Amino acid sequence: MPSPRSCITTGVKDRIALGWAGLALVVHLAVANRYGLFRDELYFIVCGNHPAFGYADQPPLVPLLAAGAYALGHQLWVVRTVPALAAAGAVLVAVALARLCGGKDGAAHLAGATVATAPFLVALGGTLNTTAFDSLAWTGLALLFARAALLDDRRALVWAGVAAGVSLETKYYIVVWAMAMVVGCSLTSWRALLVRREFVLGALLAVVLGAPSIVWQAVHGWPFAELVHNAGRKDAPVAPLAFVIGQVLFMNPLAAPVWLAGLIGPFLRADLRNMRAIAIAFVVTFAATLAGHGKDYYIAAAYPAALAVGAVALERAVAGRLQAVYAVAIVALAAAIVPTVLPFLPPGDVRGYFVALHLAPPAEEKARLGALPQYFADQFGWPELAATVAAVYDALPPADRAKAYVLGGNYGEAAAVDIYDAGRGLPPTLSGHNQYGLWGPRGYDGSVLIDIGGNVKDDLRVCRSATLAATFSAPYVMPFEDHLGIVVCRGLRVPLARFWNAQKFII
Repeated sequence: MPSPRSCITTGVKDRIALGWAGLALVVHLAVANRYGLFRDELYFIVCGNHPAFGYADQPPLVPLLAAGAYALGHQLWVVRTVPALAAAGAVLVAVALARLCGGKDGAAHLAGATVATAPFLVALGGTLNTTAFDSLAWTGLALLFARAALLDDRRALVWAGVAAGVSLETKYYIVVWAMAMVVGCSLTSWRALLVRREFVLGALLAVVLGAPSIVWQAVHGWPFAELVHNAGRKDAPVAPLAFVIGQVLFMNPLAAPVWLAGLIGPFLRADLRNMRAIAIAFVVTFAATLAGHGKDYYIAAAYPAALAVGAVALERAVAGRLQAVYAVAIVALAAAIVPTVLPFLPPGDVRGYFVALHLAPPAEEKARLGALPQYFADQFGWPELAATVAAVYDALPPADRAKAYVLGGNYGEAAAVDIYDAGRGLPPTLSGHNQYGLWGPRGYDGSVLIDIGGNVKDDLRVCRSATLAATFSAPYVMPFEDHLGIVVCRGLRVPLARFWNAQKFII
């Protein structure tokens, strides 16, 4: 049986593919050491340091990768190299798909240029997050189905199952794309793939590979389902029209004809009709995401496959010189937009740059924005917060330090203190948020508590005494993380179990 790598041999040997993949890698690595660790990266590192088959709000693979990468010298650029490689891999796979569709050099250049530079796709590779591998996994799945259909490579269906199963251990949303691909197959000539034994074997392998995380969720009461149910409390609502406009803007407006050609071309051109399944899969995924009020970037990973097919359609409809001019224009506009999603600019210049482009920073959540969009703001202030908490801890009498615990208001605050403790001897941080909530109080007896984001008046309702020990503030952080009170509480008034149950939330 060939290895998964053999399924993208064309892309790996293709100089055009390597060139655009190299560009994607260089762009990401150029800024990999700027700003700081993102809130989620801190959290994933902590989770990965507690290996498990699953976590409250994600499968295990990204936390394990984050912890492993951070362990290699605690360097930001090492952590960011992982998603950068995934972004480059997505370009290779997209160009391989364009070649498989019959695309020549023009299509390869157009597919490579759009996938390597589309701001939405660039953003996915900017941090080590659960979305970092989506473009690679989704496009790889489309390529493997296409190989099975166009080349009668039946073993590609087995590797499709392996790819889906591994992707299930990074992010559960692959299920939507995989089911959409099945729908696309069932409505086109690719339906014959669904009755092959290799497809059944691949599906079984996907289930087996994804099972550990699903079983973990079941054993722990399906916390991820609770997160999905509660997401509306945090996520900013987006009207359907605004959702579509946002897709066009942050996928690069000039690239819209390419992916639209990938959706329409298979139904207008006889030489692309074999790619209708991918177009249908895109539409199904788009509709499901919109109907389910998913965040706008949830659909981003579906674009590379549409771009690859669209690049072939345009290559056959547009003269070669016009193709080159068009590709240059796409890259030029992308270069102007990318600083809004990757940290090329000094933080103080970001807001002005958005204004200059007549763009508004995207608000994925209901929380008020400050000087920066949240995906930038959440890379600031964490070491300073940890230092502030450590100073409060160090000022406690020795008897209090021996039994003190730190309580973070959310997983970002808790993980920051855990990661940036830097040998100060702080105890493991507590929080009721997501996986921290499932870990429980971990031996805390309620004697002395350092409450991040605490309020003396509120804390006195559950503690016998509460004192404001410090106030944390830092530039560029999210407003809800600024001017945080650090309160020292002593003596719980309520039973520990009741106190802890009041802290737990998953969102």
